[in-house]
Amino acid sequence: MRRQLHLNLFIQSRGHHEASWRHQRSSELPLTDIDYYRDLAQRAERACLDSIFLADQLNLPDDVAQAARTWLEPITVLGALAVSTRRIGLIATASTTYTEPFNLARQYASLDHMSAGRVAWNIVTTWAAGAAKNYGTAPPLTHAERYERAEEYMAVVKGLWDSWAVDAVSDDRRQGVYARADRIRPLNHEGRFYAVAGPMNLPRTPQGRPVLVQAGSSDTGRGFAARHAEAIFTAHMEKRTAQEFYADIKARAIACGRRADQVLVLPGLSPMIGGTEEEAKRLLRETDDLTDPEVGRKRLSGRFGGHDFSHLPLDVPLRPEDFPDPASVEAARSRTEVIVGLARRDRPTLRQLLSYLAGARGHFVFAGAPEQVADLIETWWRDGAADGFNLMPPVLPWMFDVFVAEVLPILQRRGLFRREYTGTTLRDHLGLDVPASQFG
Repeated sequence: MRRQLHLNLFIQSRGHHEASWRHQRSSELPLTDIDYYRDLAQRAERACLDSIFLADQLNLPDDVAQAARTWLEPITVLGALAVSTRRIGLIATASTTYTEPFNLARQYASLDHMSAGRVAWNIVTTWAAGAAKNYGTAPPLTHAERYERAEEYMAVVKGLWDSWAVDAVSDDRRQGVYARADRIRPLNHEGRFYAVAGPMNLPRTPQGRPVLVQAGSSDTGRGFAARHAEAIFTAHMEKRTAQEFYADIKARAIACGRRADQVLVLPGLSPMIGGTEEEAKRLLRETDDLTDPEVGRKRLSGRFGGHDFSHLPLDVPLRPEDFPDPASVEAARSRTEVIVGLARRDRPTLRQLLSYLAGARGHFVFAGAPEQVADLIETWWRDGAADGFNLMPPVLPWMFDVFVAEVLPILQRRGLFRREYTGTTLRDHLGLDVPASQFG
């Protein structure tokens, strides 16, 4: 099958820029209004994007007074979007650390049925100290413990999703047979963390199981992705590191006995688009001017597991020594590596670093004209840095609308992106195989 560019819309706050909620061109709807999410999902569907994605957080950050960090629980939102869209894929985050595998498997199976096969699970292992306190597990699990638990979790949910054969439901009213018991098997899992009898109390889903998405980029996270993920969201501030990550993930997947085209790599891209490069950069500066450096400092502290950065002046160039060693951080380790790498390479001041991170939290921020954005997307796609992009518009819906109106037609003219859907499921859109069944 001919290789195709993939595009996902990441919906968060009123945009991915830290100050998007204050921007005059962001949505005025409350972040608790389902119409906000429905409207964006339908805009993305009209543009024929592969999917939309909702992140999650399990505690209230301490910068809530100056930052719009609250949003609806994502699995619940997907239930509403499943019946208000028809073709676009729907991805929601849920944590292996703070959910039970039977509950999660059942929720996502239900969503896959409700959406006729358009759902994906973004797998996360949660570190946040605040989340641990909310779930009564303080102190938080270590990085290694979270992934050890996640491996067993994956065995359980995959087994539950595979506990019904495709033909298990007869629904034969005449013979009085609803389901063939010989085509349904218990799981009987007994492990270190979980004991789950099964089977799932729901038939096999339209996609065989929901698409599996993951975003960890640490060495442990890459190994986990190579074994389980079918799409990977990743953060890179330059093409070179994106190419290294892409090659490494594909090689690891092949070593696990998987085909490279069944593991899609989607770096985050936050484009500020103007009629010219100069206009785009002006729009970005104006948005940056709405940020509060102290909010950024708190967010940076959270990235490094609560490390205190209050002693660092805002306008002195940073050194790698100003940060904890990423290997010692139990939080999102891959993102800390990106930040320390940026400090080593570019020596920004703290103010400059916070400004950059305000744009998309360590993902690639680019300001340019439509042709420049399209060129960037194409070169990364052609040069082994990406299979597509996790689009993170800085202001929603404004900058997404600009992307659809100005950049998408260029990609379509170049033959890189679809003009209409040719399949019905998310696996169809992404070119992913339906998982094999234990029943043959």
